[in-house]
This record gives sequence, C-alpha cells and structure tokens, in this order.
Amino acid sequence: MADSTPSAQASEAKAEQADIAALAKGGRTNFFGFVLRLAASVPFLFIAGRLYGAATLGRYASATLVVELAAQLATLGQKRGLAQQLAKEDRPGASVVADALLLSALVSVLCAVLLWLVPIAMFPSGDYTSTERLLPLAILPRALGDVALAALAYRFDVGATVRARAVVEPWTQSLAAGGLWLAGQWWAPLRDSGLILAYAAAMLAAMVTAFVPLLKSYGLPRQWDPRPGALLRLANRNLPLAGADAVEWGTRKLDLFILGTFAPAEAVGIYYVAQQVATLPQKLKTSFEPILGPVITRNLRENNLGAIARQVCQVGFWITAAQAGIALALGLPGKGVMGLFGPNFVAGTGSLALLLAAEVVASPAVVSEAALIYVARLRNWWISLGTIGLQGVLTVAFIVAARELGLGGMVEAMGAALALVISLGLASLLKARLLGSILGQKISSWRWALVWAAGPAVGVGVLARFLPEWAELGLGIPAILGVYGLVIWRRGFGPEDRVLFRKHKN
Repeated sequence: MADSTPSAQASEAKAEQADIAALAKGGRTNFFGFVLRLAASVPFLFIAGRLYGAATLGRYASATLVVELAAQLATLGQKRGLAQQLAKEDRPGASVVADALLLSALVSVLCAVLLWLVPIAMFPSGDYTSTERLLPLAILPRALGDVALAALAYRFDVGATVRARAVVEPWTQSLAAGGLWLAGQWWAPLRDSGLILAYAAAMLAAMVTAFVPLLKSYGLPRQWDPRPGALLRLANRNLPLAGADAVEWGTRKLDLFILGTFAPAEAVGIYYVAQQVATLPQKLKTSFEPILGPVITRNLRENNLGAIARQVCQVGFWITAAQAGIALALGLPGKGVMGLFGPNFVAGTGSLALLLAAEVVASPAVVSEAALIYVARLRNWWISLGTIGLQGVLTVAFIVAARELGLGGMVEAMGAALALVISLGLASLLKARLLGSILGQKISSWRWALVWAAGPAVGVGVLARFLPEWAELGLGIPAILGVYGLVIWRRGFGPEDRVLFRKHKN
C-alpha cells in the first residue's frame, strides 16, 4: 500500500506538479515548432503547386506515401517504446540507443532493397526515372532520425524535434524543390524528379540535425556489445507498438492511397495539399507523446494511476483547444488558404474543412493511446485495427457512391475526408473509455469552453470573408485566433491550465 502520510502526499503532489510543468514546457516548445513548421511548409506547397503542378504533386504524394510507411515500420514502435526501454534497462543509455538504432537500420535496409526491387509499389503508373527509383534510400535517414528524436525526448529535449522536423526538414525541402526546379530549366531530369529529390535531401538533413544533440546528450556507446538475441526479443515486444504506430500513420494516409486508386492524379494532388495543411496541427499532439511517455512510465512504476488520468485529461484539453482554434483559423478562410497554391486548388476547400475537423476529433485518441501502449497494448492495437478497417470500408463506399452519382473527383475526395472524421471520432470514444476503465477514472478532453470560444471566432471568420483575399488571410486568420484565444483563456483555462504559458525555473 502506498504511503498516505502528509509528507508522502506532499511529495506526490510536488512530483505531479513537476510532471505538469515538464508537459507544459514541451507544449510551449511544440507550439512554437508548429508555427515554424507552418511557415516552412507553406513555401514547399506553394512551390509544388505553382511550379510543378497538381498532377506531379499527386505522383510525388503516392511515392513518398509508401516510403514513409516503410520508415514507420522500420522504427518498430521505438518512437514510443524506447522510453520504456531506457527506463528499465540497467545498461548505459548510449548502449540502449545504439541497439535501437541498429535494429531500425537493419529493417530500413531490408525495406529499401524490397522497394528498389519492386518500384511499382511506389509508382503504380510505371512512370519513374532511374533517379526516382533510388527514393527508398530515404527510408534509412527517416527511421533513424525518428529513433534519435525519441531518445532525446526521453530526456525532455523537445527542442531537437522542433529543430529537425519543424525547421531543417521543411526548409530544406522547400529550398531544394525551388532550386531543382530552377536547375531543371537547363536540365529537364532535375525538374521531373525535383520534388522527390527534395524529399530525400530533407530526410537526410533532418537526421543529421537529430544526431548532433543525440551524441551530445548520450555520447558514443562505450564497450557496446550488440546482442542479436536481445534485438530480436525487443522487436517482438515492440510489434504491438509498431502496429499501433503504423495504423496511426495509416489513418492519415489510407484516404490518399484509396483516392489515388480511383481518382485522377490532379485530384490526388489537390487533396494532398489540403491534407498537408490540415495535418500541420497534428504535430501539436504527436509531439506530446515523447514527453508523456517518461511521465506515464514513472507513474506506472509508482502505481499512481490517478496522476496518469489527470495528466492525460490535462494534455488532451490543451491539444484539443489548440487544434480547434487552428482548425477554425485555417478552415473559415479555406478558399483563400487553398487558393495560395493555385486557382485549381480551391476545389479542395471542402476536403480541407473535413480534414481539419478530423484532427480535432482525433486528439482524445492520441493522448489516451499514450497511456494505453503501456497498460493495454493488445487491446489498443485491436481498436486501432478496427479504426483503419472502418475507415477503409467507409472511404471506398463514399467514393463509389459519389462516382455512381457522377459528382466528380473532388466530391469523392470529400467522401474520403468524411470517412476519416467518422472513424477517428469513434476511435477517440473507444480509447478514452478503455483507458478510463483501466485507471478507474473518467477520461475526457471535452469542456464547454470550446463551444463558447468557437462561437465568436466563427462570427469573426464570417465577417472576414467580406474582405479582399489578402486581408481575409493576413487579417482574418490572426483575428480568428485572437478572439478564440481570448475567450478560451478567460472561460476555459483554470490555474492548472495556465501553467502551459508560465515558464518555470529549472
């Protein structure tokens, strides 16, 4: 039985406050990272849409989708499982991280060889160059970068993730895409393969950016003795995590894959842009996962289930509130946002609105899963499988229905987005209920303040539509965020929430 003396209770309360402060610090860092990523990703989408065109962008989206899936599988769940491994291993952290990197490197090489031998998996049309066939080489830096950032997050170094994924990766991709297009005016092959080469360059640059602080934090492994048997056991233990990671990733990509099977390349390219804009807020919630991991594992060791429930609800509300505000700010002036990438991209406005809604309803599932992977891996895995299965069935059904009614490719795309909203919303309900039953606490990220804040923000967004497009975007988006933020601060944030905006001395 846990010690219930006043001193023990005070110690537990102090530890929980420290955990919340660490989570808040990560939240502030990652919100800053979101702003940086938004600023860096928009130029790439602008360059890709305006210079390369929707059809080329659609082909790029299909190819990189397969490569990212392979990289996701190659991490073998270590983006979240590494925290638990580091917490319980007696060996030096550098040796544990080295084992994790070696394991992911071996699987990455295997995946790269398979895709190089079967390029049709990346390019279903059969249209690819010899340079583009080398795209699977990007699997290795992508997977190793993810593992390195997970190791740094275990030590609460979220800044490394922001630098690698929100600064170096998108800016490298944007600059490389623009430079290769210019060089392609003299040598056409560079222009034809420009987007894919830019992607590979971005993955390599992000990996290097992650490895520099990794070496500073952990150092080189000394007297490291790789253990093949232990690596295989680690891979086997991480299979449920790898599966959950793949399903989480797949729910954001399955719609694009199925749409690419049914719709023309231009519709796929337009949907891809809407998806990229909509999933930018996703970084807010996924970047909390590495911070939640060490906090949850420590509380599990101490059997402090109440603290886990409170932290999940707290972070869940923070993420839901932030994503709802961002969804309103990007969705209400959606035509102007999509029009930035070219006149024909405006057709994706409806898809953008639905995809933004999907990210909001998905928030409870992500924070619940951050705890479920430690207390109910298999049950979480089965819910995830059911989610992506339902999404696949609904996506095909909606697309086929739109095709039968002759509604066009972009209505088919909206059907794919609607399927995502429904499946992710159901997953959120099921995972929150499962976690609540295990912890013996109610798990909910919902507060009525979200509605009170959304109301005036929608009013501002409607008024902004009467402005010229430049003013709608330049003035309307900050005004929507400002009104929403003011109301949510005054009506929704209590003292325990405002720690998110308060700096703490170490």
